[in-house]
Amino acid sequence: MMLRGAIYGITASAIWGGMYVVSDVVLETIPPFTLLTIRLILGCLALLPFVVLSQKMPRLTPRDWLRLMGVGVIGFGVSLGAQFVGTDISTAMNGTLITSASPAFIVLFGVALLREPLTAARFAAVSLATLGVIVIVNPASVSLGVDTALGDLALAVAALTWGLYSVLVRMVSRQVDTLVVTLVAFVGGLCFTVPASWVELQTRSIGEITMVTVLGVLYLGVVSTAAAMWLWNRSFALVPAATASLFFFAQPLVGALLSVILLGQAMTPALWLGALLIVLGVLLAIVGVPGEVSRRFMNVLRYNADK
Repeated sequence: MMLRGAIYGITASAIWGGMYVVSDVVLETIPPFTLLTIRLILGCLALLPFVVLSQKMPRLTPRDWLRLMGVGVIGFGVSLGAQFVGTDISTAMNGTLITSASPAFIVLFGVALLREPLTAARFAAVSLATLGVIVIVNPASVSLGVDTALGDLALAVAALTWGLYSVLVRMVSRQVDTLVVTLVAFVGGLCFTVPASWVELQTRSIGEITMVTVLGVLYLGVVSTAAAMWLWNRSFALVPAATASLFFFAQPLVGALLSVILLGQAMTPALWLGALLIVLGVLLAIVGVPGEVSRRFMNVLRYNADK
């Protein structure tokens, strides 16, 4: 189960790591919230046949519908919407660094809402992987100033709400199949993005649609939304939230590697070191640390908390 969850989560993040190359092209033609709405609609259309054929659609009460749609509003409306706004106003480097805080928020929400213990392995794994992202991004290239302040705030909101969404997915997946959770959550996200895209289109128009645009939209809707979101949700249904959070770090790692492959950027020592730290963090989360080390770490935490 742990291995399957790891494969699902890492695959989802790897897909998202390559998503930005496609998004940059499509966003030149379609405004952000409009593109997000199209992605969610395509996601619904792609998952609906699987839900029908699998016959896993349970009899949901109105309260169940509201709960699942609320999860979608948080994840696909507020979080992804804030990420779009933040990236548009801020910079790509700022976005990578700030949103890398999502796993830390996942761990915190996992402790608060799921009562998952904060073990030495989980703490060390998140710390190692976060350090890996910082090494890859290089804080010297990040511009945190007045010009990007609003965008940086939006990116922080995106990281926080994605952490909350991921933990809520684990909670609701205990009673409802992940396929159904993902589909209904898409519908919830549309409740937020449709009005936002309507407002957006009052001031921004859709450009010329080419075959490249169509293929890009299909990739974003079917692969990056329907497939990747289901894989991410399934990962959180199978493994503890704190462990699944580490799979998020495959996203900046894949993005950096694609920059090397597609854009001809050099494979620098910083990239090698950052990649190593991320891989070690993920392995540590899956394998764990010896029990004695974990006990000593928790004793230090309790001692400091009592002081």
